[in-house]
Amino acid sequence: MRRHPNKKFLIAGGVIVAIALLGSGGYLYYTLYQEKISLLQRVAEFKKEVESLQARVASTTADLAAAREENNILSEVLMAEQGKNSLFETQIKEISGTVGTLKKLSETDPELLKKYSKVYFLNENYAPAQLSGIDARYIFEKNKPQLIHASVLPRLIGLLDAASVEGVKLQIVSGFRNFYEQAEIKTGYKIIYGSGANQFSADQGYSEHQLGTAVDFTDPATKGLFLSFEKTDTYKWLTDNAHRFGFVLSYPKGNAYYVFEPWHWRFVGTTLATRLHEDGTYFYDLTQRNIDSYLITIFD
Repeated sequence: MRRHPNKKFLIAGGVIVAIALLGSGGYLYYTLYQEKISLLQRVAEFKKEVESLQARVASTTADLAAAREENNILSEVLMAEQGKNSLFETQIKEISGTVGTLKKLSETDPELLKKYSKVYFLNENYAPAQLSGIDARYIFEKNKPQLIHASVLPRLIGLLDAASVEGVKLQIVSGFRNFYEQAEIKTGYKIIYGSGANQFSADQGYSEHQLGTAVDFTDPATKGLFLSFEKTDTYKWLTDNAHRFGFVLSYPKGNAYYVFEPWHWRFVGTTLATRLHEDGTYFYDLTQRNIDSYLITIFD
């Protein structure tokens, strides 16, 4: 017959198992509780760190906003200063330009663009500051040296050489004449032509030649100062091209000063000469005030 375990042993065993389970569960609970406490502490610390970080972020955001505001203010100030600088720069340029213009005008002889023929008077002492001799190969009478305003000479040589390249041979009969040379010429004409000389010869002090910027041209066919010069290819070339070198015809047909002089050309600068050429007008058609505005560019 099979024996059953003693109840006491069974109960004791159950108690032992229960105690073991309770001990194990208690230990587990204790361990979990400790971990919970540790976790709560870490959460609390994390919250503090978050709060600290939020405070720093808020502070940084406020600093950034303040910096942006300051930057905006500085940008506005900078733009204002740049505007002032631009204005000052423009004003300085304008002042510099004005000073440069005034300096240039002060160094340019105002007489060079005056309407001298029977209008303005040059005294006996007037002469250009500098005169240069014209190479004999350009002169009609080789034994009569000719002078021209030093600043006009390069333009005159440019004109003569350009004409030569195109097969046109220009020769110079006369350049600068001083007060007394003009008086001598006028006296000679008066002896021959009487009062009629006033129609084609200026009195001393009223001749453009005294300025040193006027020249009388001829060519090998004309051989002198004759109205027949008008019919030559040389004269045609001058009417088409002289303005490019700053020269204009002083006394065209129908002018109020002297008879038509196809040989007499005056340097007035390329700016004014080009305007006269394009408009089909002449130097003495303009008012003196209008002419004076071109003095600054006469040698440009």
